[in-house]
Amino acid sequence: MATIRLGLIGDNIRRSQSPLLHELAGRLCGLDVSYEPLIPGDLGLDFDAVFDHCRHSGFRGINITYPYKERVFPRLDVRDAVVRALGACNIAMFGTDDPFGDNTDYSGFKSAFAQTFPDTAPGIVAIAGAGGVGKAIAFALADLGASELRLFDPDAAKAATLRDSLAVVAPLLKVHLAERIEEAAAAADGLVNCTPLGMAGYPGTAIPRHAIARQRWAFDAVYTPVNTEFVRDATAAGLAAMSGYELFFHQGVDAFRIFTGREVDRNALRAALAKAGDAAQSTPS
Repeated sequence: MATIRLGLIGDNIRRSQSPLLHELAGRLCGLDVSYEPLIPGDLGLDFDAVFDHCRHSGFRGINITYPYKERVFPRLDVRDAVVRALGACNIAMFGTDDPFGDNTDYSGFKSAFAQTFPDTAPGIVAIAGAGGVGKAIAFALADLGASELRLFDPDAAKAATLRDSLAVVAPLLKVHLAERIEEAAAAADGLVNCTPLGMAGYPGTAIPRHAIARQRWAFDAVYTPVNTEFVRDATAAGLAAMSGYELFFHQGVDAFRIFTGREVDRNALRAALAKAGDAAQSTPS
């Protein structure tokens, strides 16, 4: 059986569970899958050099994560109109003249939200961060029927670009650019963190505790660790909180399908991941 070689390019991925997810999914589907973390700085290369290495070294496909989802976009053949409009990809598939690009953050968030908050409309949503994952989540929220998106990014130009991109696919959606996250959060039903703050190596929170009060739900795109400061604050304030693990899981299942053409049993994969996590925690260091 030929090995399906996959990988992940990103800057802060040492604790990523993506290799485990894809290798376990492969076993469940009777496939031999390898999945390699690729950190450009550790390899002494820039992103484009690592990407070219993958393209010409037998990789079937790669995931791309922070901070390269927008950088990779011009190098890909992006066929989906929504993904073209949002302008960021976390998937590259090789084997053709132009690598194929897609965005499973976008599709995965929609699945995660529907499963975690069934029969719930997003309402007015405040989003911190308008980079690659912020774009995907904003577009997904538009599809899910959000009534308004309130965007904040320290780089105001990023937020303005996202607003303009959303207008292409959701011209009737109200989008407000906030000067402070507190302003965005004040009238919101949902709070979303799409910054790296809270991730291992990036301590803190993009949405301070005093801005969390009367909202209904919260989501943090960070999943390492799962229980971030923002998730803890939101839960303590009585909000229903969805951790970044749910996005990680659902986008990973969608990515596996694109990479392999196979649909893994989601319940079996979730159980296998939990079992592997329990085993890792019980192993003496």
